[in-house]
Amino acid sequence: MSGIHLNLLGSTFAPAGYNTDFLVIAGGGGGGHDDAGGGGSGGYRNSYNSETSGGGAGSESSLKFIIGTSYTITIGSGGAGATNGSARGTQGNTCSISGSDITDITTVGGGGGGSRPSETQGGSGGSGGGNNYLNTGSGGSGTSNQGFAGGAGNGSTSTFLAGGGGGASEAGNTDSQGFGGDGLASSITGSSVTRAGGGSGATRTGTAKDAGTGGGGVGRVYSFPANIISEATSGTVNTGSGGGGGSHVNGGGAGGSGVVILRMPTASYSGTTSGSPTVTTSGSDTILTYTGSGSYTA
Repeated sequence: MSGIHLNLLGSTFAPAGYNTDFLVIAGGGGGGHDDAGGGGSGGYRNSYNSETSGGGAGSESSLKFIIGTSYTITIGSGGAGATNGSARGTQGNTCSISGSDITDITTVGGGGGGSRPSETQGGSGGSGGGNNYLNTGSGGSGTSNQGFAGGAGNGSTSTFLAGGGGGASEAGNTDSQGFGGDGLASSITGSSVTRAGGGSGATRTGTAKDAGTGGGGVGRVYSFPANIISEATSGTVNTGSGGGGGSHVNGGGAGGSGVVILRMPTASYSGTTSGSPTVTTSGSDTILTYTGSGSYTA
């Protein structure tokens, strides 16, 4: 009996906690300037219901939140569209979940679209930005397990068709030259929503190229000498999607801001938050959607 008693006294008990699923998407990249590439989507990481993460990765493991511990949620903005040809579109900003007892979940902002004349290649990021039409090499690279690369320009002086930004589920130009890469769908909020699409590249063909599904911005359409058919648009807010590329001395659209979503058992939900997340329920779970930075105390 004494041996058993000593063993019990020496036992280490795990602190009380509960599993929490997450979807974390960083801000998308801005589109480039002048016949320019679309911005890449922000990095995409997901643990819910065996759903896919970005870049072709599988679902991640859920987090264990320890009761009484505070977890910080950081929401990154989308990158600005380039305003001149000396810089590509701005990279989007990081989104994350951090805490003293977990390995932080961090996503990389989307790469900016390539610009003319100096920064023709798209920037690297969660997903990469597309190239300016002049650059037929590889677009900006994506981050492993978060997103895909941007697309190349077509090099043609008759169409001036730039590369599409990469999305969470495919590279830029996958569906056609200049198209943004598609995003990914998740049902973490209780219904299927697609986010993190790449922005499409600018063109002079007279027809806008499709942005990636999930909120990507559309590239500018311009026909020389002064026929503006449509302006570049920005990625949808809180989807982490890339902005559309700009054309003929005009800048691209901004990337969409990021988002963090937590899903946990309603029976465990503490109700202690900051940053005013949207609180909803689905079945026996409570869902917190953060569109601005804040915290959750388990």
